[in-house]
Amino acid sequence: MTPAARLSAAIEVLADIAARRRPAPDALKDWGLSHRFAGSKDRAAIASLVYDALRRRASAAWLMGSEEPRAVLLGSLPLQRGLSADEVAALCSGEGHAPAPLSQAEADALADPRRLDAAPDEVRCDCPDWLVPSLRTAFGPALVAEMQALSARAPIDIRVNALKATREQAEWELRHINPQRTSWSPDGLRFTVGDDGRGPSLQAEKPFYDGWFEIQDEGSQIVSRLADARPGMEVVDLCAGGGGKTLALAALMENKGRIVATDADPRRLAPIYDRLTRAGIHNVETRPPKGRGHDPLADLDGTADLVLVDAPCTGTGTWRRNPDAKWRLRPNALALRVSEQASVLDRAARLVRPGGRILYITCSVLPEENDEAVASFLARHKGFGALAAADGFRDAPFDPLPWSTTAGGLQLTPLRSGTDGFYARLLVRR
Repeated sequence: MTPAARLSAAIEVLADIAARRRPAPDALKDWGLSHRFAGSKDRAAIASLVYDALRRRASAAWLMGSEEPRAVLLGSLPLQRGLSADEVAALCSGEGHAPAPLSQAEADALADPRRLDAAPDEVRCDCPDWLVPSLRTAFGPALVAEMQALSARAPIDIRVNALKATREQAEWELRHINPQRTSWSPDGLRFTVGDDGRGPSLQAEKPFYDGWFEIQDEGSQIVSRLADARPGMEVVDLCAGGGGKTLALAALMENKGRIVATDADPRRLAPIYDRLTRAGIHNVETRPPKGRGHDPLADLDGTADLVLVDAPCTGTGTWRRNPDAKWRLRPNALALRVSEQASVLDRAARLVRPGGRILYITCSVLPEENDEAVASFLARHKGFGALAAADGFRDAPFDPLPWSTTAGGLQLTPLRSGTDGFYARLLVRR
């Protein structure tokens, strides 16, 4: 497919997403199945165009004066890819499978993308309007800069499994795809994505099959380290999901002690089994719930040295990787997540022993899910206290610290730390 034909395909996919209000991955998959002539590079390029357009949907629509899929796609090209109006016009010849030629209004709009500087914050943030007040509370005068960083493409990070290899060994084995060391995590390597949005096929590399590394954002690696999990500890990972942080904790514990991993939805645990085997981990016990109302951790109340709560959240901190998700987020979803966070924190409170700790984590930048969720927990549980950020993470192996301090916790963001958005707070049972 020509670059122009890929533009037409991306417009078609965006139209499908808008008309049927469906997730972008589903629309892209269906387009690929119905256009089998398109090769893997074509499909990847089309997906990259779609996701770039979704990253800058509000800005592109404001620039072009239209929310139509064609306008959003064309408007994203100068904003996200730096194309000039002439370069966009050359792709829109109307010949073959190329988009129709630019109208005069489209050409005029594309000629001056800097007009966007005069747009309202709600537009330049490229997110749903109803979230802007919360985000302004979180970021203050840095609101637009923070949100534009959340609209950029994300790199690909891996965490080297210290049980099987050192970062230096993995760096050498992967030298043909140009790894760079992460800025903060001592176990991380980073890979940049190309102009087409594609990175190296890391899961096809032999070191991956040998369990030398897992794909994990550096921010996730950092907050895993903040748990300060040590050999011999009794640890509960209450929202283990696919096991990314579980595996990180197991490596930090040198395969000694015990980690009990569970999740309210046993389907989310499915990937963890193969990952544990590949990583050579044997100190993790998985306990999926067995039906509604079953508590797989009933015998562990009051025994855990550490409970990791990687809480269900809106995922606002991962919008670089999931730009489609921000436009599908609704206010009732935020309220539901806040309720779920309260429930999982209440369960964690029963598990931790006196003197033990809870590490509360979200991949969110919203105060409602972060500082406010912790404040609500502390109001309900008088036997717990929260460590001040400077004290709670005093021994963290990062210098200088890759975060900012919120009212009570620690916040990572793409702008501040070059990672996905994560929040962390340490709670202690007195």
